[in-house]
Amino acid sequence: MLPPVVLVLTTLPDADSAQRLAEAALDERLAACVTELGAVRSRYRWKGQIETADEIQLLFKTSVARSYELEQFILANHPYETPEVLSWQAAGSAGYAQWVETETHRPTHV
Repeated sequence: MLPPVVLVLTTLPDADSAQRLAEAALDERLAACVTELGAVRSRYRWKGQIETADEIQLLFKTSVARSYELEQFILANHPYETPEVLSWQAAGSAGYAQWVETETHRPTHV
């Protein structure tokens, strides 16, 4: 049985920062796919105030083996002081799970 796919969700302040983060994660093979879910409006409590922000939401698909590294990468490269980073495991088709495993496999340098 193949390991599940890990989904990691975050929001960013604009399309440029979302694109940079997505491409960097793909370049590092920390994610097999990043889906830009599009513009969202978030309302949240921050430092004692209710805030509203227009954001871009990203959904990363990665392997269990690379999920912690991906989460740390997002935290280190995110423009927010306290970014949203939510993750969960999901069952998927065998072919898709195998593709995620293959695409996030850490390359070995010979």
